[in-house]
Amino acid sequence: MKNENVRNLSIEVLSNNWYTLNKLHFEYLTKNGEWQSQQREAYDRGNGATILLYNKQAKTVILTKQFRAPTYINGNETGMLIETCAGLLDKDNPEDCIKKETQEETGYQLSEVTKVFESYMSPGSVTEIVHFFIAEYTEGMKINDGGGLEDEQEEIEVLELNIDDALQMIKTGEIKDGKTIMLLQYIRLEGIL
Repeated sequence: MKNENVRNLSIEVLSNNWYTLNKLHFEYLTKNGEWQSQQREAYDRGNGATILLYNKQAKTVILTKQFRAPTYINGNETGMLIETCAGLLDKDNPEDCIKKETQEETGYQLSEVTKVFESYMSPGSVTEIVHFFIAEYTEGMKINDGGGLEDEQEEIEVLELNIDDALQMIKTGEIKDGKTIMLLQYIRLEGIL
C-alpha cells in the first residue's frame, strides 16, 4: 500500500527521550505534477487503546481524572482532565492492553470488551492510532480501588457519572478530552445509554 506520490522519505530522530520526535524529509507529487520537497515533525508515542465502561441499569459511566501536564501549559488552569481509561499498547494487543489498563486505573476486571472503532487522534503531528472499546460493568466486577500504578507515577481518581451529566459536562467544558467525547457520543448515538 505504497503512496506513489511520496518519494525519497528519510527520517531524522530529533529526540528519543520520553517518546520519539522524528523529522521527516520527503518529496510529494503535487496536483500540477511537480515534486515538492517537504519537511514535517512527527511525534511517535506508540499506539493506544481507550474504553468507556457503562452500566445500562444505573445509566452511569466510569471515567478517570488525572493531571495532564500538556493541558496545564495550554490553558487548563489545574491541569486536571476527565477522560476515559486509556493506555499505550506497548507490546500488548489492543484488547489485552485495555483490559489491563481498566483494572489498573479503575479497579474493574473485565472479561469481555467490544471494539467499536479506531482513530488517528492528531494526524498532523502524532503517529498514534487509538483503538476504542466499550464494555458493560457491574459493581461485582470491581476488585480494587484502581488509581493507576505508582511506578508509572499515576495518581488517578475514578469517577462514576450519570450519562446525562457526563454529556452535559462536554457542553460546559468540564470534559475536553477528544477520546472521551467520542465514546460518550458513541454510546448515546448508538442508543446504548
